[in-house]
Amino acid sequence: MIFAIDSKSFYASVEARSLGYDPLHVALIVISTGPNVGGGGLILATSPLAKKSYGLKSNVSRLRDMPKNADKLIMTSPHMNLYIYINTKINNIYRRYVDEKNLHIYSIDESFLDMTSTWKLFGNSKKQIAKQIQKEVLDETGIYTTIGIGENLTQAKIAMDVYAKNNDSRLGEINYASIKERLWPIKNLNSVWSIGNKTAKKLQKIGINSLDDLAHYDPYKLEKKFGVIGGQLYLLSWGIDRAVISQKAYPKEKSYGNSQVLPRNYTKADEIEVVLREISDQVAARIRKHHFQTGLVHVWVGNEYTNGGFSKQNKITPTNESKILNQIVVDIFHANWKGDKIRNISVYFGNLIPDNSQQFDLFRTSEQQIEERKLDRITDSLRLKFGFSKLVKASSILPGGTAIERAGLVGGHNGGNSYE
Repeated sequence: MIFAIDSKSFYASVEARSLGYDPLHVALIVISTGPNVGGGGLILATSPLAKKSYGLKSNVSRLRDMPKNADKLIMTSPHMNLYIYINTKINNIYRRYVDEKNLHIYSIDESFLDMTSTWKLFGNSKKQIAKQIQKEVLDETGIYTTIGIGENLTQAKIAMDVYAKNNDSRLGEINYASIKERLWPIKNLNSVWSIGNKTAKKLQKIGINSLDDLAHYDPYKLEKKFGVIGGQLYLLSWGIDRAVISQKAYPKEKSYGNSQVLPRNYTKADEIEVVLREISDQVAARIRKHHFQTGLVHVWVGNEYTNGGFSKQNKITPTNESKILNQIVVDIFHANWKGDKIRNISVYFGNLIPDNSQQFDLFRTSEQQIEERKLDRITDSLRLKFGFSKLVKASSILPGGTAIERAGLVGGHNGGNSYE
């Protein structure tokens, strides 16, 4: 028995509570401002009432999209450290019901709980326990939660997204016995976990407009058209998911990356190169932290307001050395950039393998390579201890550099005060 639990409109709800409002009965938005967001600011989060009354969407709408009759709308800045603090409190409540191995923190506002072995300790029915968890979270943090209940991760997640988020009890349930009634009628395919807009459009082109259609499509034709994903989609339509939280058998992150919205249009190659090196340096540190090497480097530069830019990836000899990865990223940029105005930059490292070997090359001695790896590790440890901005490359103080300014942000937004 799996619970999928979502903190409803999490950022906006935390801000509402901090101001003394009930999150469900106040029109409030969280606006991230700064030189890197256009349109006067990005609407990072909206309360349910703000979404319903003004049609504003999180991470899509800008301040310029505000309707003229929004004089009663409350606007606040983000406080990322507060969100992390409340998220920790909420997950500590979940730990009263499951041990650590049966808790999967999916994101800052969603968690999965495998209650199979423990639910009978807390009540007589699944929904009774779900309501009990909702009450404890609300009483102790002021945050409303929605809970999907299923016999596996997929069922619980879809029950939460499709049903729990759209009824007053904020509860939803799917099990194998109710697949025909609860799963197959779903027609909005991109509302289903793991089916994105592109996949939904491809399915519609072959006559699949609901999970019922998908469940009764020839699975061999699906695999022929979509590859392995076709088989996974077919299983999903029957509510089948063999992943087990305690075995960590659910999909893991296959790549690490970082992206930035620049404070202005960048037109000079040397300024763009500075930012690319900064981002590459940060992502390289992340894969080292998780004991990986990367065999695939992906670079995207573009502009959300104009056409242009490129998206390119190169396979490489696996490594996690910053010096090598930084140069590869810059080489990809110079080989593909056509002089367009750049506002958005992303760097991702994929094809990850365990960091338990080293491929020596012909252009450096083994001693030089070992010293480079040591230098990376020392740099990582110093930044971890004293903060990223205490040890940056000199290029970060050149025009175009963003690393020092962003070091004080959390998730690209204002962190606010620290919370114990």
